[in-house]
Amino acid sequence: MSTANIDIARAYFHAVQTGDMATLGDLLDVAIVWHQPGANQYSGDHRGRDAVFQMLGGMMAATQGTFAIDQIHSLMANGDLVAARIHFTGNRGDTSMAMDGVDVLRFNGGKIVEMWLFSDDQNAEDAFWGS
Repeated sequence: MSTANIDIARAYFHAVQTGDMATLGDLLDVAIVWHQPGANQYSGDHRGRDAVFQMLGGMMAATQGTFAIDQIHSLMANGDLVAARIHFTGNRGDTSMAMDGVDVLRFNGGKIVEMWLFSDDQNAEDAFWGS
């Protein structure tokens, strides 16, 4: 199932990069658990697709649409998990953020059921998003 999961992860990142919310909604399980790292206004566990969309919408609003995953360095699978080395950016007012990260996606039944995110500099990301 690892190859299929990498294909789904690839489709997920493409949907995120192109703003294809319909595809994104199809790929996320309705009961997804999203573990957003750090100590900022978006940190914590977000349960359910609606909660994830609300968080992502808040991030896009806060950055006036500039928050983006601009590079996917690699995708690696192990059973029902896929790890993605990524680079993400955003601008918020006169502050900018650009750093590497790792996203770990867990799959079940062809859907993303859980997501963990890791940032290269969590303190800088927390400062960027604010409390």
